[in-house]
Amino acid sequence: MAKLVINAWDRKSKISRELYGQFSEHLGRGIYEGIYVGEASDIRNIKGMRCDVVEALRRIQLPVLRWPGGCFADYYHWKDGIGPGEKRKKIVNANWGDVVEDNSFGTHEFMELCEQIGCEPYICGNVGSGTVEEMSDWIEYLTFDGSSPMSELRAENGHPEAWRVKYWGVGNENWGCGGNMTPEQYGQEFRRYRTFCRNYGDNRLYCIAGGADVADYQWTEGVMKTAAYTGNRRLMDGISLHYYTQPNTWEHKKRATEFELSDYYRGFVRALRMNELIEKHCEIMSRYDPAHEVGLVVDEWGAWYEVEEGTHPAFLYQQGTVRDALLAAVQLDIFNKHSDRVKMANLAQMVNVIHSIILTEGRHMILTPTYFVFELYKGHQDASLLGSWLETEEIGDEESRIPSLSHTASIKDGELHLTVSNLSPFRSEEIDCYILGYTPEIMEGRILQGDMAAHNTFDNPENIKLNELQEIKRKDGGISFILPACSVAEIILKENSPKK
Repeated sequence: MAKLVINAWDRKSKISRELYGQFSEHLGRGIYEGIYVGEASDIRNIKGMRCDVVEALRRIQLPVLRWPGGCFADYYHWKDGIGPGEKRKKIVNANWGDVVEDNSFGTHEFMELCEQIGCEPYICGNVGSGTVEEMSDWIEYLTFDGSSPMSELRAENGHPEAWRVKYWGVGNENWGCGGNMTPEQYGQEFRRYRTFCRNYGDNRLYCIAGGADVADYQWTEGVMKTAAYTGNRRLMDGISLHYYTQPNTWEHKKRATEFELSDYYRGFVRALRMNELIEKHCEIMSRYDPAHEVGLVVDEWGAWYEVEEGTHPAFLYQQGTVRDALLAAVQLDIFNKHSDRVKMANLAQMVNVIHSIILTEGRHMILTPTYFVFELYKGHQDASLLGSWLETEEIGDEESRIPSLSHTASIKDGELHLTVSNLSPFRSEEIDCYILGYTPEIMEGRILQGDMAAHNTFDNPENIKLNELQEIKRKDGGISFILPACSVAEIILKENSPKK
């Protein structure tokens, strides 16, 4: 029997709702077919956006969506994607399969998508092949509410009113596909581009610098030293981190549904490495930002496998299993526990690419097990992280040892929200949960469970779904419940007279 202690008096940092963000790049069928089908499609749509996908994203209260890349962002010239569709410039998507990009999904379509979902747009500007003027004009086009060449162009293209855009990425992976720069070189470029990222009216940009790949601490050091501040004035609001979980090497990748038990344990070892990466990058950030004004933004993360058989190798289409749901849950727990510094995270990628929460095939759509993790965790959005302690044992094999359980506890508006994952592929776990400073009177719970390789298909779309968590028992000082093997559960606790 495992023991979990939650201290409802110990209110820690606020868990930013943006930790539950997504990422969608012009890659494979991620946008075209996956999100955007055009108004002439016989698939149900509003202004070209798939209604089924939008409705699914609204259910999980998607807070923020990053676009247009990724590596595609560093080839993207935004003026190619505005104006009448038949006049938009066609280009070759050189990063992802050399397919033709017709730019039918551009700035207006992306902002329309965000409005339909009800999420914040996070736009990644082009530093790799773009210019300062180009990025500055894009911000003016989007957010300036007065009379100017860019605002008039926006009106000509059907949107007289300015949009509100908060999150702005100044480049992407500038250590690689975004220009192969040194940290100091990129830091200087950030300073230059950031100077012309203007706030128009009451729109306030949160500018995010292109950060490190995995454990490139030298990159974080160089960029923070060069670009975080100029004198006493802060230039940078956030800096990014990219890290993908790969149980096997690039040369020996396996498909999402084809893995051994050793791959399963190794995958969690690598997913849990996110904790170390966050701590070490934040330690470096604190040297140049002791007041912790600059946030860490993990705007690309997820599990990356070999593509599904018979699909385009550059389209990065993979299945999603219960293993992937658990991998997502443990990393969301890490983000939550570091919510004092981690201000946003974006799973890569939302539909039909890498670690997707949604897959589509023609007019059909299925939800992957990872989708349901985001549904279970949405109660943590903008809640206060609670101090907690979990007694857990190690499981695994000789090479890979991992904790058997992972969790997050938070409180908002008097409602205590607990999510717990059982990573053991074979054994259920009874959990005694003691709660200090809170007496639950109303309890409800849901659970996702299945064999570690179980997944949904277009022939069997509800093989994995949420069910009610049975037999949550009240006991002196708290509750007890049982988690089956390979499961993620949500428990919502309420008091009759909740303490705010």
